[in-house]
Amino acid sequence: MGLQVELPLTPEAARQLHAGDEVELSGSVYTGRDQACARMVQMLQHGATLPVDLAGQLIYFVGPSPARPGQVVGSAGPTTSDRMNRYMPALLERGLRGFIGKGYLDRMVKETLVRYRGVYFGAIGRTGALLSLSIEEAKVIAFPELLSEAIHQMKLSQFPVVVLNDSHGGDLYAKVSAQAT
Repeated sequence: MGLQVELPLTPEAARQLHAGDEVELSGSVYTGRDQACARMVQMLQHGATLPVDLAGQLIYFVGPSPARPGQVVGSAGPTTSDRMNRYMPALLERGLRGFIGKGYLDRMVKETLVRYRGVYFGAIGRTGALLSLSIEEAKVIAFPELLSEAIHQMKLSQFPVVVLNDSHGGDLYAKVSAQAT
């Protein structure tokens, strides 16, 4: 069992997390993938108001599959985060506290996480059916025309993740790689 973290993620809670920490997240997150993140950055570039307030929030990089009868959501595994690298600095600058995904980030995003005291949480790929059991509510709140890539608001309960990159510059991938050599 990991550290219990309530969302939204406060700056103080983010500072207490370190690369390698196992965490269980509970509370509300937004979802977003390539199309939703791109659209939000375009809106910012044009001075438009975003459909969600990003302050202190996390975005889960997921495109959940449709729910079967009796389910809140279908499979909800993380998508590869590096596809969102180009969007994250602008969203972190607007108050986003971090995100959940899988895989590596580029240097610029890691530096932006430190600058804005953000956290990158990793969820295990290919566990979407299991992860969906930690989602108590899911509803589309913006861009419904994007279907599974629409922005959803999800209520998580003890959603298992690990801190991959922390607000201090810690990088779990770099740490593990250094230990392996």
